[in-house]
Amino acid sequence: MDFEPSNILLVEDEEAHAELTKRAIRKAGNANRVDVVADGEQALDYLLNRGKYADKTKYPIPGLILLDIKLPGIDGIEVLKEVKEHPILKKVPVIMLTTSQRNEDVAASYSHYANSYLTKPVGYKEFEEKIMQIDFYWMILNEPPTV
Repeated sequence: MDFEPSNILLVEDEEAHAELTKRAIRKAGNANRVDVVADGEQALDYLLNRGKYADKTKYPIPGLILLDIKLPGIDGIEVLKEVKEHPILKKVPVIMLTTSQRNEDVAASYSHYANSYLTKPVGYKEFEEKIMQIDFYWMILNEPPTV
């Protein structure tokens, strides 16, 4: 499988949140590419190169996954489970980026090996700043896995 550490896969069903996140990542300027999928099934298809994402050169394994919990169909926790059970994908950092502050969601995320759990701030500036901090840490400071 091809791996591209400076690419980000954003799994977000709220179009406004996806656009804000992409804008903040572009503003930070550390990621080469941000791909967005709107549900858990598309996320797994992308990561496993199935269906319309079958071209591994066009859809390489990202260096970071930003994953919402509340998704239509397959939810974020189920996506996380599948990613972390996969022999290659399990090395890719997964950040749960969600509005949920439920203790059960935090616990489930970490019990299935999420690398981080962050809640989305309500205000635009706070949201943008948090995304830029995520981008800086995971794209610049963190040493990415070798897949």
